[in-house]
Amino acid sequence: MLFAAEKGDITTIIGGIAPDWGPFGSLGGEARTMVQVVMAVAILICLALAIWGAAKQRIGATALRDTFSAEQGKGLIVAGLTGVFIIGSLGTVFTIVYGMAL
Repeated sequence: MLFAAEKGDITTIIGGIAPDWGPFGSLGGEARTMVQVVMAVAILICLALAIWGAAKQRIGATALRDTFSAEQGKGLIVAGLTGVFIIGSLGTVFTIVYGMAL
């Protein structure tokens, strides 16, 4: 039996927000740590936005019978999850773009 995470560690899991790829590879350790912190905070904000949207959709759709609030909640969910996806895939995007530029 082969486990997918058998050889991996935490850096494999969070590799998307640990900028050691492309143009960030030449930065110092402190600069990479700052970029990691900024990306992690942005992901947390996007997740909070999605959770707030889910709560707004649930409350608007059931308790208040407010369709505008429910639709606004859907938009917040989509925006938050899209932000998480974009930030998480920045490693791939930068690697492709930086590799094509070389």
